[in-house]
Amino acid sequence: MKLWSSRLILAVAGGTVPWLLCVALAGEAAAQAPVAAPKPQTAGEAFKNVTTSTLKGLTVSDFLGSMGVMAAALGYDCADCHIAAGTDKVNWEFDTPKKKTARRMVEMVAGINRTNFAGVQMVTCWTCHHGRFQPSTTIGLDALYGTPNEEKSDIVAPGEGQPSATQILDKYIQALGGAQRLAGLTSYIATGSSLGYEGLGGGGSFQIFAKAPNQRTTLITFKDHPERGNNTRVYNGSAGWIKSPRGLFPEFELNGSDLEGAKLDAQMSFPGQIKQVLGNWRVGSPDSIGDKEVQVVQGSGPRGLLATLYFDKQSGLLLRVVRYTPSPIGRVPIQMDYSDYRDVGGIKFPFKYTFSWLDGRDSFQLSDVKTNVPVDAAKFAKP
Repeated sequence: MKLWSSRLILAVAGGTVPWLLCVALAGEAAAQAPVAAPKPQTAGEAFKNVTTSTLKGLTVSDFLGSMGVMAAALGYDCADCHIAAGTDKVNWEFDTPKKKTARRMVEMVAGINRTNFAGVQMVTCWTCHHGRFQPSTTIGLDALYGTPNEEKSDIVAPGEGQPSATQILDKYIQALGGAQRLAGLTSYIATGSSLGYEGLGGGGSFQIFAKAPNQRTTLITFKDHPERGNNTRVYNGSAGWIKSPRGLFPEFELNGSDLEGAKLDAQMSFPGQIKQVLGNWRVGSPDSIGDKEVQVVQGSGPRGLLATLYFDKQSGLLLRVVRYTPSPIGRVPIQMDYSDYRDVGGIKFPFKYTFSWLDGRDSFQLSDVKTNVPVDAAKFAKP
């Protein structure tokens, strides 16, 4: 379990500046050229020793995700490569032998894919390491004759004889309350408690503020432990931020492909529009989550965004979403699990919600959901 205190949190800049239109006194309209949006800071610019060819050009936000890929692939935490990470004496810049080796490995992976697979990402850190610092080179016979490997491919292969994606998504919309009711959902405020993960990181109050079609803020506060600060995730329709006081930086702006993931989360808060938020829908073979049979549907979005959705075959309700964003050393997964659906004004909401990323997992239990209520615009401002 990797806690918020050990997650690398980095700051990036970005924004969108609208067109300015000037109208001549003679009545002839002339459009002024748009002001260029500030270019996001790259990892190579932000950090003195990020020098690998494929990583240094990433936005700082996407670089953060790549570090999570690397740590997960080796079964590492930040402190395994960065001296005193997770404390106030951390030295991020010091070059340890492991960091030097990691640079060579990153370039090696890029070279393998470029030379052997025409640049398509077929080899990643996980391909060899599988959660181990030293890759295994020989299969264990117990594994060979034991339970078949259940690792899933990122790209869902088409399943034979399955309903269409439209049929599965329509069943989900109906299970939640129907298209008409969902179309009438314009906002909601959900409150509950933060359960943390395995007894760690819990004890806070949890709130979701959502406004259609694509604004969402998740806020965790610790009234009894104000020294922990508030944890906040915001997407305001065009920009996003994460605030975590115990991280490397108190807050950072989402940019690059990471921003597309936050946008998808906000859009799916209003599931009546689910068929429009992704494209290239495809249906995979049936699967299971726990004791439930599920239908698997996958769609894709901008900047390499990929999302796999798992629907309960019986009820039609959404049980899990795994979304992926690209990085030079492997896709960055974020997983959301839903359960305990309850009716609120004719619409079913999941009252149990788990959010997992490469550096931690948070679980939440809702106690109340209020729909179509005013939501202060300040809730979607930079935290």
